[in-house]
Formats: sequence, C-alpha cells, structure tokens
Amino acid sequence: MYALLMLRTTCRASGAATIALMLVLGVMAYASAADVRDFEDIAASDVVVTPDPSGLAAILEVDTSIDVACSVVYGTDESFGLIAVDSDMDGGAHADHHPVMGGLEPETTYLYRLQGTAPDGTLYVSEVMSFDTPAAAEGPDNLALGATITGVSSEWSDAFTAENAFDGDPTTEWSTASDGDDAWVEIDLGAPQAIGDVIFRTRSMSDGSATTASYTVTADGVTYGPFSADEPFGELQDTGVNAQLLRFDVEDSTGGNTGAIEILVLAADDGEG
Repeated sequence: MYALLMLRTTCRASGAATIALMLVLGVMAYASAADVRDFEDIAASDVVVTPDPSGLAAILEVDTSIDVACSVVYGTDESFGLIAVDSDMDGGAHADHHPVMGGLEPETTYLYRLQGTAPDGTLYVSEVMSFDTPAAAEGPDNLALGATITGVSSEWSDAFTAENAFDGDPTTEWSTASDGDDAWVEIDLGAPQAIGDVIFRTRSMSDGSATTASYTVTADGVTYGPFSADEPFGELQDTGVNAQLLRFDVEDSTGGNTGAIEILVLAADDGEG
C-alpha cells in the first residue's frame, strides 16, 4: 500500500524521476521477498579450501544436503571483487561443489563467502571465512608450458581444449568427449629435452566420474608406467630420458570426460638425461 501511495504521489514528477523511484521500490520489494538463509542450514560437510602450490589458485570443496547452484565470492577484503563457480559441464544445481578460485597472489590472505541458490529461489549465504596462499613454488622448469599439441583423442569443446593442460593455469582444464580410459594427448617440446619429474593432475566431475587413477607416458616411442595420477615420479630422469615427443595415455579411470587440469614435464635437476 505504501508503495502504491508513493507511486500516486510521484505521478506528477518527471518521467526519469518516476522511473528511478519505481526501480528503487522494485529492489526494496525484491529484497524483502527474497528468502535468505544461513549456508550452514544445507552444509553436509566441512568447507575445505586447498591452495595450489603455485599460490595462484585454490580449490574449494563442500557438499550440500540439497541441490544448489553454488558460487564463491572472494578477495583481499570484504568488498571481494572476484567470483568463482563450479566448472562442471552439466551446470545447474547439484550437491558436490568444487569451484576453483583463480587470480590469486602468493603469500596473501583472502576472504571468501559461499552463496548457494536453490531451485525454489532460496539463497543460502555463509559467513565470511579466510585462507592463506603459500609462497610461490620453486623448482625445475616446466618444459611443457606452451608445448605444441600434435594429437589428442578428443576435446569436449573450445573451452576444454588440450592446450589447457599445458598452460600453467590451474583454473583451466582439458576434457575429452567421454573418452574414459581411451583418453590421450601428445605434445612436441620443440627439441629433445632432459626430463625429470612428470605430474598428471587429473580433472574430476562432482559425481566422481572423469577421475584418472593412472596413466602412461610414451617418450619418443618408448612407453613408461603406468604411474599414479597427481603424484610426481622421477623414472624418466632415473632412466636418462631425453625426448621431444611425449604422449600421455589414461590407463585407468572412473570413465566419462577424462582429461587433466595440468600436465607438468619438469626438467631434469642436473640438466642432463
């Protein structure tokens, strides 16, 4: 009733002023009608934030008791300024959440707040929490950065190309189009390189699919492995491998859109194979 009286009162005002008032009243009405609740009401697990060793990104993991479309706003103060959402291809509301927060700086404290929207319009908002990024990791050069892709089993879309696995960015991914254990990608390092550790950081869907457990590496025609995903190994360095063409094959996975967040090929410590 108050809103209607206000509108009647201002009908004689200029058109711009009337429109501005209507917008304000509309926002007020929406804010009063919106159902905002505590995120704790639907939290089915602890919120876990795992910073990337690079200090440039962090993954947030949490389960909810109902399906929601989840996002996280974050920044160095409570004005936030950055936002991340789940990268699952199916989108929409679900219960297992793992948004990746990118654009971070090493050795920095970040504040963040979770926000989940349910299909009925209810908005669930958490308290403001914080995490610290580590110092930038130091170590051998990653020879695979910017490597030339010479072959790939498949790519889900232009947003999930094989190049994403060799760009040094943990917020991007290479995903196949449901290749499962048949997923593979081949790169050219440009010249023979003395290879040390290799790390295959698997992508994974919230439902547990697309997770690579083990893979093999073929270096200039010689195959090594299988090796466990997400764990560094130095067998190539131990066997004195100098190689230019490297192929990575998924050996065992949970199936589906397998691929990698990042594949690192680190230079041998002594610069020799």
